[in-house]
Parts: sequence; structure tokens; C-alpha cells
Amino acid sequence: MTGAPARPFLWLVVVATILTGCTPSSGAGEIVSARPQASITATQPQGGPAPSSPLPGDSQTTTQPQAAPAPSSPLPTTIPAPPAVPQPFALNLYQEGDFVPQYTFEWCVAASIQMAHNLVDATGGGAWTASAQQGELWEMARARSSDSFNGANPFGWAQVLTEVGMGPYKVVSVALYDDALRTAAKAITETGRPVGLVMWSGRHAWVMSGFESMGDPRVFADFSVTGVRVLDPLYPYGSGQWGPSPEPNSLVSPAQLATQFVVREPRRWSSQLPTGYLLVLPVGAVSG
Repeated sequence: MTGAPARPFLWLVVVATILTGCTPSSGAGEIVSARPQASITATQPQGGPAPSSPLPGDSQTTTQPQAAPAPSSPLPTTIPAPPAVPQPFALNLYQEGDFVPQYTFEWCVAASIQMAHNLVDATGGGAWTASAQQGELWEMARARSSDSFNGANPFGWAQVLTEVGMGPYKVVSVALYDDALRTAAKAITETGRPVGLVMWSGRHAWVMSGFESMGDPRVFADFSVTGVRVLDPLYPYGSGQWGPSPEPNSLVSPAQLATQFVVREPRRWSSQLPTGYLLVLPVGAVSG
């Protein structure tokens, strides 16, 4: 099985307007002038009358007024541009028909692989929805997993996504919840592909198909995720322990998601990843 070409998706980017301007300096150049009096020096014979006018050979020194410097032209002053302000941003890969339910209570990973394909499918009618195909994908994921419960773990999930043409994907563990949401949102923005969410401390699989944020992840490193678009293949059943399944393409708040998206401890399965929030993350361009 190979993946379909990437489907174009809609961007909504609201960018802050940056104003720049200039204003002349308020003061003109200061003018300084000097007008000293002429000085006369005469030599007078001892005892004789003072001459009424300078004698021949006497020197007369006169200091002329200096020309005033021309006033300097006012220089324009550039006003620094105000810093960009984060604005609301949204991205959603979902279209009607992308959701696929899991046909057994074990096949959540396989259904999530089908949905990931549908979210980026550009063929219009090539959706992966068949039960038989879901069973095949489940067996592929389980064969590529090392799990004491004989199921499919996140590594098998990521490997199958890559092998069927959706990858490359990798499994990452993020220690902090807000960082995990930013990591997922940034990956969707950069690749145009969905993110797998390892739910219920490793017991279930959801697909993150989009998000809303304050700030464009491509512009603001410290953007904040305000809403998450999710697909739970177990809908409409949910869990008595973890809570109900949201409707397909639901926008849930970070607080709502946190009731089911919790840290995963590696002690239940063979992994060198540290404890954290697990993501099946798209990286780079689609292989093949």
C-alpha cells in the first residue's frame, strides 16, 4: 500500500500590521557670531605730545567678524517598528468522510492509520475505510511492535505510517504538556500531515488533525495552542474510566484534552524513551 499525494489545506493567518514613520528633529542649528572691536597700537616718543593719528610705520590690527556657520539640515529620525503581536491562527486538515471507526476494540491504531491517509489524500474518492484493510494494517503494526500485551505500540504505528507512504514518522516523548501541544501543532504546520496522540497512558490512539492557536507557529516560537482538532476512532463509545469520545473533528480545549491525553510511562513496554506525552510525529517530506 502506498500513500496518496498530499491534499492542499487551508491556512488562516492573521498578521499584525507594522507601522513605520519618520519625523524631523525639532531644533534648528544654533548660530554663533563674534564681533570684536578693532584694536590700535601706536608708538609714542617719551615726553612728546600724543599724535592725533597713527604715525607712519605704526601697525593697525583689525579683527573682522567671522562668517556664521550655515544651519544644519534636520536629520530624519526613524521610529522603531513595534514588535509583532500574536494573532489568532487556525489550521484543519479534516474534510467530511475522513473519519473511520475502529471495527474492533483492538484496532484503534489501524483505524488511526486509515484516517491519517484520508486527511492528506488528494485523489478524491480514495478514502481508506474498509474493515478488511483495517485488519491488515493492524497485523502490520502488531508485527512491528514489541509489546508484552501482544498488541500494536506507537513504534509499530509510526513504522506502518512510513511504510505505506505517509511518512516519515517517529515517536517522541515530550516532558511538558504545553510543549507537547506546541510540538504537535508545529509539525502539522510544517508538514501538512496529522499527528498521532498516544492516549490513556498508552492504551488508545487518537489523531490530531488540526489546531487553533494564538500566534502562527512559523512566526512565534512561544505561540500558545488554544484548541485541538481530534479524531477518536472509538467514537461514539468512549471509556467509562477516561471519558466520552468527542465527535469527529471536534475542537477541544487543552484542558479537555488533558483528561485523556496523559503521560506515558515506559515500564509497560520496551522503550528507551523517558516518561512523557507520546506523539507519533510527522517529520520532513513524505518518503517515496
